[in-house]
Amino acid sequence: MKTFSATPADIDKKWILIDAEGVVLGRLASIVAMRLRGKHKPSFTPNMDMGDNVIVINADKVQMTGKKREDKKYYWHTGHPGGIKHRTAGQILEGAHPERVVTKAVQRMLPGNRLSRQQMTNLRVYAGAEHPHEAQAPEVLDVKSMNPKNTRSA
Repeated sequence: MKTFSATPADIDKKWILIDAEGVVLGRLASIVAMRLRGKHKPSFTPNMDMGDNVIVINADKVQMTGKKREDKKYYWHTGHPGGIKHRTAGQILEGAHPERVVTKAVQRMLPGNRLSRQQMTNLRVYAGAEHPHEAQAPEVLDVKSMNPKNTRSA
């Protein structure tokens, strides 16, 4: 028996819709990262982009456990001496682009290579409940009902 290795002709990508309202950020990102890589498929091949296209809505209503909303910091550097800056997760979630918290969480759960950067293009995150991908007829994945620990009430 030979080990199965997927070819581009074997890859079947689906569209998946996930509602992030009330879901814990890390648990959501873990599930999304697994779907983007394609590890939920029996034909998973590590060197192929065989994951699904994932749409995450209500990213601004994602929950965090403990005091992460105030304590978790996102750093970046301006490029100038002494130019390190930071914002808390709460500031980003209340700012103009709250979807970046979910995007960064998923990105940091994927390996840092060319394939992962390609797979990240299959992720679409929206702060509100609307998305422009109705024509793809996305299949709804209910993350809340998978495990009671996946949800947190405010």
